[in-house]
Amino acid sequence: MERKLYTFLIISEVRGKVYKIEFPYYVAHLLLGLSIGAIVTVAALATSYTRMLLKVSNYNDVRADREALKSNYRVLQKVVTETNAKLGSLESLATDVALSYGFGEARHEKFPQSILAMAAQENPALDSGYHASLYAFNLLKITAFKGSSKTISPSLFAVSDRSSVPSIWPVHGAVSAGFGERIDPLNGEGAFHSGMDIAAPTGTEVMASADGMVLSAGPEAGYGNAILLDHGNGMTTKYGHLSEIDIVVGQEVKRGQIIGAVGSTGRTTGPHLHYEVHIHDAPVNPATYLHG
Repeated sequence: MERKLYTFLIISEVRGKVYKIEFPYYVAHLLLGLSIGAIVTVAALATSYTRMLLKVSNYNDVRADREALKSNYRVLQKVVTETNAKLGSLESLATDVALSYGFGEARHEKFPQSILAMAAQENPALDSGYHASLYAFNLLKITAFKGSSKTISPSLFAVSDRSSVPSIWPVHGAVSAGFGERIDPLNGEGAFHSGMDIAAPTGTEVMASADGMVLSAGPEAGYGNAILLDHGNGMTTKYGHLSEIDIVVGQEVKRGQIIGAVGSTGRTTGPHLHYEVHIHDAPVNPATYLHG
């Protein structure tokens, strides 16, 4: 059987020699097939690489959108938290107003119960409803005097002078920021300040403002080293930005006992004590309970 061959002649221009190369058909077909396969493979790889670039681009867009959504969520979460704090504080104040004028009895299941209990303990021989209204009225008078230069009569603290109700300054210093709306010193935006800031040098002793039990003592987001005390009847106090903590969770403390020291831990611009008073988790103005 005659073999079919491909013959290639290569002529050298310098020496005039002729080189003859022969190979069978199947070798040529094999080389052609490999060439086509290589071309198809390169084309497939290029297509795959292009698709991968598109996916990476889409992934980057999705990731950017996700980060934007997370940022918006954090902003909304902050707004909701501040709004809830304001509503809780207003709810407590509204309840006090209702008690002062003798209506809103249906709301007596929350904050008013602590008022009734405190009034009954002060003088069980008298009507607790009367004491509750008197206490609420005095509380509103104290709030009305907040920020003024007028002197508040000591009689207004008659009910709140109990050792389990915050009534002394937790640290000696000047008030650098009060309770309520203010401009955030770190970002320049409006924010709700749920407590009061008392400026003092780092290391200044911090005292418990009332008898209570330690609910938490340690790092807390934004507050740095913080202490939370439970005083009963739904009332708690918080002490933030501490440089040191001298008590442990579960420990019982007395009014005036040293619990820590002023610092600048957490989200702060300098050494001070951030002090909060909460009634049933609703922040109220700490100045209401401070003497002097």
